Amino acid sequence: MNLAPEILFTVAGFPVTNTIVTTVITDLIIVSLVLVFRFTMSLYPKMFQNIMESVVEYFYDSTKDIAGSRVSFIYPWVLTFFIFIFIANIIGLFPGFESIRFHPLGNLSEEGVPLLRTATSDLNLTAAFAITSIVMTHFYAVKYTGVKSYIGRFISFQMFPIFLFVGLLEFIGEFTKIISLAFRLFGNILAGEVVLGTMSSMMAFGVPIPFMMLEVMVALIQAIVFAMLTMAFMNILTEKH
Repeated sequence: MNLAPEILFTVAGFPVTNTIVTTVITDLIIVSLVLVFRFTMSLYPKMFQNIMESVVEYFYDSTKDIAGSRVSFIYPWVLTFFIFIFIANIIGLFPGFESIRFHPLGNLSEEGVPLLRTATSDLNLTAAFAITSIVMTHFYAVKYTGVKSYIGRFISFQMFPIFLFVGLLEFIGEFTKIISLAFRLFGNILAGEVVLGTMSSMMAFGVPIPFMMLEVMVALIQAIVFAMLTMAFMNILTEKH
């Protein structure tokens, strides 16, 4: 498997990759789930509604326990990241997901490239999520703590030069957060796909099942980790003290 996603075709010079196609599919699945949940809500919930309500309640309660009153603006980001990342991770584990081949040049004699590829195995997507997470964290930090308090986190002349040096480390740390968030998600999902591909090539039945179960856990854990780290970062930077 290549590190970079395969380009299927271009639109006005913009390359459309197989991970973009999967991203669109993920979006459609999420919209469909929301619509189903919206129109099937009942005072006597069935399994689907119970699952959805449990997920929503878990992340809301977790965010409220940590962030308190700031749950109103932190929670939507936490839940959004979790839902998208988990669904994007899990659909890539469906059998035959990458078996459908696409021939960009219309030459059927060529092997072609996978039409679909797990969206989160594309560093472009995970980096975009990480940048969005950190940028919004700093936006809320300025909005809710004020410009003076925000700048004071990174530039302080008290106990010179100790606090100034600590502020510099904090500033550098904000960039390492982006790298950490992006590469953790990207690396774990890509590595899982490589392992599954290797096991499947050795034996199509039986052998890949334990690894597939492991990847289901990884898909869930990585979605939770990304969401929870976003919550932690937003909580820390929006603390007024």
